[in-house]
Amino acid sequence: MVPGRGTPGGPPSVSPGTRGNLHSSGETSAEECRHCLYGAILAGSQAAQGATPFSTGAELTGFPATGRGQMTRMMIPMTDPRRGRIMLRKQLIADGYTDRAIANRVKGGDWVKIRHGAYTESATWNALDRAGRHALVARAVVAQSRTKVVVSHASGLPLIGAPTWGINLDLVHVTRLDGKGGRSEAGVSQHSGAILKGDVLECDGLMVMSPTRQALEVTTVADVEASICVISHLLHEGKTTMEQLRARYESMQQWPETLRTDLALRLSDPRFESIGECRSYYLCFHEGLPMPIPQYEIRDETGRVVARVDFAWPALGVFLEFDGKVKYEKLLKEGQRASDVVVAEKKRESMICRLTGWRCIRITWADLADPVRTAAMIRRALSARAA
Repeated sequence: MVPGRGTPGGPPSVSPGTRGNLHSSGETSAEECRHCLYGAILAGSQAAQGATPFSTGAELTGFPATGRGQMTRMMIPMTDPRRGRIMLRKQLIADGYTDRAIANRVKGGDWVKIRHGAYTESATWNALDRAGRHALVARAVVAQSRTKVVVSHASGLPLIGAPTWGINLDLVHVTRLDGKGGRSEAGVSQHSGAILKGDVLECDGLMVMSPTRQALEVTTVADVEASICVISHLLHEGKTTMEQLRARYESMQQWPETLRTDLALRLSDPRFESIGECRSYYLCFHEGLPMPIPQYEIRDETGRVVARVDFAWPALGVFLEFDGKVKYEKLLKEGQRASDVVVAEKKRESMICRLTGWRCIRITWADLADPVRTAAMIRRALSARAA
């Protein structure tokens, strides 16, 4: 076996910061490609929209700006497997590997073929969940692209830490910078569209759409329920604001598949703390229930806030808690058992009922999977209290 030149004692790899593979030929440094990509975005967006140059990105809370005129940059931790090595066939062949040798590495379990002509180490692949694997494949797509692209739509979500519940990750979504119409082939969905100031950030050498734009783009490839989970998460984490979303949406209303966008925005809320809460709220809307108040504060006799419930119908004397595994894991303190947390939560519920005189409804993931039955149960509870 011939060791590669890209890594001492191993095969060549595409590092997160290398951009030369975006070009069909020639040796190009990462810095040269960076300027080339920035220039392409500026030229394309200014020509189409009369846009001003890139902002510092300071408006994207939580993403450090690198200086005036430069993109917002974000980094994935060095030990994160999403930064794992990507090996391209053309590089391996150039370094002395044969197709048979590559196949043997895959057959032997050392490497995994993640898409046509692209491989990674098995240890990296096995350490990733569904979303993380999609992020790695997206990096491979960019590395193999013959035109300049930005990772976009659902494919950018794993790179900015957004949830992908209910979203189809079979295709890698990228937006072309050459203004040409997009198409879908070989597991890649290519999009076209004007890119404005603040739309793009740099993530470990990849061009990725900003959280604001991704939140809007995802509504064009996912249903309303899944979109609410993404938008609410980004709002809750401070990676965008409703004002930014509404302002950017104004220039996207003529895009295809945006009929769901306005509804998803109206139902999203930064107060939602989990996917379960997002889905519970959507269930109430979809099934025609009275809409509850999220994260309702409970006060004692002195007016001090002593608890917060996921949802409440104060006028009807009912509150709802979503019980998910993550919720109890967050409440678990050092030295505690799961049963200790359950007992503490039961005491908390009793205190709230005593202070308010309200009834508690608890729902789980299984309840969300049967929305009609769950909505009927909630409706009965609300009607009983209203009677």
